[in-house]
Amino acid sequence: MIRDRFARNAPQEMTVTVSSFGFARGMPPATDLVFDMRFLDNPHWREDLRPQTGLDPAVGEYISADPAFLSAFARIRDLLLDLLPRYAAQGKSYVNIAFGCTGGRHRSVYTAQAMAEALREGGFSPTVVHRNLGSRAAEMVEDAHQAQDPKS
Repeated sequence: MIRDRFARNAPQEMTVTVSSFGFARGMPPATDLVFDMRFLDNPHWREDLRPQTGLDPAVGEYISADPAFLSAFARIRDLLLDLLPRYAAQGKSYVNIAFGCTGGRHRSVYTAQAMAEALREGGFSPTVVHRNLGSRAAEMVEDAHQAQDPKS
């Protein structure tokens, strides 16, 4: 009813949000699509990269050098470029896409930034949100997680 009453004045473009987060701090609420990037090599385990984030070029180079990154990124990008117009055609007014890694400072941040750029090239105007970028490294959480799963 609200949409019908005010739709003439409301923007018709679907809102796309691309975000990053750390699984160690919980899943973000109200997310439509979640991609787990913990299969990639973790820059946290490199002393020189640990204090940096996915916004720093050295971290991006490290992540994109992982043999799994380019293929996975291309598949996710292609999926999103296929799904987003379909969501819009169904009348969905917003889509929240989240990329997660253990701490939310490296892999998810880099991937979210790169995906937002790919979506811009595809004709969308995503907003980017990095939920845990300002958080200090979750060393105790990541150390415990590493002890359970050395491939993280």
